Amino acid sequence: MTPKVALPDTIPVFPLPGALLLPRARLPLHIFEPRYLAMLEDCLKTPSRLIGMVQPCARPGSKDDGKLHKIGCAGRVTQFSETEDGRYMITLTGISRFRVRGEMTTFSPYRRCEVRWDGFEADRGPEEHDPLFNRKSFLGLLERYFTLKGLDTDWESLGDTDDELMINSLAMILDFAPEDKQALLEAPSLSTRRETLVTLIEFALRGGKDEEILQ
Repeated sequence: MTPKVALPDTIPVFPLPGALLLPRARLPLHIFEPRYLAMLEDCLKTPSRLIGMVQPCARPGSKDDGKLHKIGCAGRVTQFSETEDGRYMITLTGISRFRVRGEMTTFSPYRRCEVRWDGFEADRGPEEHDPLFNRKSFLGLLERYFTLKGLDTDWESLGDTDDELMINSLAMILDFAPEDKQALLEAPSLSTRRETLVTLIEFALRGGKDEEILQ
């Protein structure tokens, strides 16, 4: 169950390409830029301690540079520690997705947005389950992907992980393009997120080509 947190109409946003936060998941972040240090300092003064993670729409320098996707996920700062040189290591715990209504004009060095929380009530409820999840088939596919990428994991522990923790953790940590991360974020349910994840893994196994999966 997501902790009960008051959901304000405006929140600071951290537009970090490729960084995905999902409800009830945890995202470690390294904060060192002055504007985001200021954001963290202001955030810690608020009762909710929320920061919105949202994907930029395009790469820096493109015609859409600066625009944000309409859906992000807010996380509560649940852990933080300061280094000797003034940087911070923080952990965000995902509270709820939100929809950006508009960006505010402020004097702060970081960005703030007006947001809406309706439509994402399930994010603030109990842990989701995926009744159609074929765990054996999924783990077999994942093992092939890890072999391709030269990755390793504790397969026994992973196999015992709850549906939501497994699917959401993989969605957050695997190296997909920012637009793919956005698709995983916007998936309306755990089942559709798992289906999207499978599609992305299969695409990688095909070498990014629309042809039969490599054997």
